[in-house]
Amino acid sequence: MKTVLITGANKSIGFETARQLLQQGYYVYLGCRDRQKGLEAVKQLQSEGLKQVEPIEIDVDNIESIQAARTTLGQKIKSLDVLINNAGISGGSPQHGFDADINVFRQVFETNFFGVIEVTQAFIDLLKQSPEPRIVNVTSGLGSLTLQNDPSWKHYQVKPASYVASKASLNAYTIVMAYNLRDTRFKINVVDPGYTATDFNNHSGPGTVSDAAARVVKAATFGADGPTGQFFSDDNAPETGISPW
Repeated sequence: MKTVLITGANKSIGFETARQLLQQGYYVYLGCRDRQKGLEAVKQLQSEGLKQVEPIEIDVDNIESIQAARTTLGQKIKSLDVLINNAGISGGSPQHGFDADINVFRQVFETNFFGVIEVTQAFIDLLKQSPEPRIVNVTSGLGSLTLQNDPSWKHYQVKPASYVASKASLNAYTIVMAYNLRDTRFKINVVDPGYTATDFNNHSGPGTVSDAAARVVKAATFGADGPTGQFFSDDNAPETGISPW
């Protein structure tokens, strides 16, 4: 049975991603900052007949919490097949580049960028024990530098400074990771789940959580001939599904 750890998985896209992977037969470790909320999310999934799931307390902003989660998971399994770095924050709005609070920048980067690095580094040894390891970093179409510089792009006017910068940085880090492990069995990609109606954006997005999670799940379950080092976005590139960086 394949195993997956999903950060920020007690609600929204992370929770639905867990549900869909459970339906495909994965054993899911539901990563969440608040253990009680994680237990409630697990209870909900189990009430649907999806039993192969348990919570893992992990705060991606806290290295001690990440290390504790690694120790806990290491006591349960010898290898991890999939890591989905889903946890993220927006930083609120508006965020103008010249007057946004620097502390907001630091917090957004701590969660969206540094947290991903620390989580990935903590669990990379377990991933290397998998015959087909996969890493999916959940990004945003707003992290595309090419599109952010294109006045004809439909989201050109949307530029929350710290969020855009953090996701562009995450994309760049993913390219580096995929390159570093290009000659291995790893598949490492970023996925834009699309502008989805969630708490993240006060449910303003037109997309559904189900469709968003399906995009993440697709990358998490690539076979041996699947791509690596790609930026997938049905929203940015509906014809090809591959977004410009």
